[in-house]
Amino acid sequence: MNLLITRHDKIGDFVLTLPLFKAIKVQYPNTKLTALVSKVNFDFAVSIDFIDDVILFDKDNLKHTKKEIIKKKFDASISAYIDTSLAKLLFSCGIKKRVAPATKIAQIFFNKRVKQRRSKVEKTEWQYNLDLAIKLFPDINLDFTKPLLNLHTKKDKKIVFHPGFGGSSDGNLSLDDYLSLARSISHTSFEIIFTFGPDDIKSKEYISKNLDFEAKILDSKMSLFQFCNFLSSCYLFVSTSTGPMHLAGAVNTKTLSFFGDSLFASSKRWASINENKNQNNFMLNKDYTSEKYLKIENRLIELINE
Repeated sequence: MNLLITRHDKIGDFVLTLPLFKAIKVQYPNTKLTALVSKVNFDFAVSIDFIDDVILFDKDNLKHTKKEIIKKKFDASISAYIDTSLAKLLFSCGIKKRVAPATKIAQIFFNKRVKQRRSKVEKTEWQYNLDLAIKLFPDINLDFTKPLLNLHTKKDKKIVFHPGFGGSSDGNLSLDDYLSLARSISHTSFEIIFTFGPDDIKSKEYISKNLDFEAKILDSKMSLFQFCNFLSSCYLFVSTSTGPMHLAGAVNTKTLSFFGDSLFASSKRWASINENKNQNNFMLNKDYTSEKYLKIENRLIELINE
């Protein structure tokens, strides 16, 4: 089968689609898998060994994207996330079997729809994505080997703090509490590293200005795949629920993660893909208490003493 899988939005959302790619490729190795992705994920998708080909979803030139899709002559498509522009595009390309969640008005352009009701949060996002495969592969085992991305990197005594906000997360520590959290382990043998995304300039300036202990500041100049390699060498990644957290989960690094305290924003839906034993998830509201912060700090200290 020549199969197109689409996820044309943010970094974390694309990472949560990768178990779908991997499960199909491992169990049905003769299936050619092509990813349709946004610009931010294009080079990353090219670097993944269980994806055979990649097409750019060029929102500014959908005519070119359409030409690329038609040229590949796909037998079927699976779309983990849909909107009207994607739905019309795939319909117009003449792909005979088009799988998608039965959500939004855009579902009318798909002929194999899966009722999921993701708003009920009965599963994680990556599990919902995996379920879509059943429409084309009824006998598929909805599982995948971990780590999702096996980079064979040696672990070092590095703990990464990533204060950035993003994605589905409504819950995060304040910058001062990120500093306090890092300071609480500054006397240990672990190397402390702060990382920032391209939109985190103000956060980076604040952290840099207020550092009163030894720590490194790492700029976001590396590619997503290079960042995965870096994260796979780290002992622990501390952040809110955002793309980099999902990258850390993809390489099975331990995570200490903060989520909004609503059901939609919680870890019940947006948990990372690392093993459950490597996940340490906390729900936070905007007015979280000092007691809640202390629970997080105590868990961090427990983790470095394991």
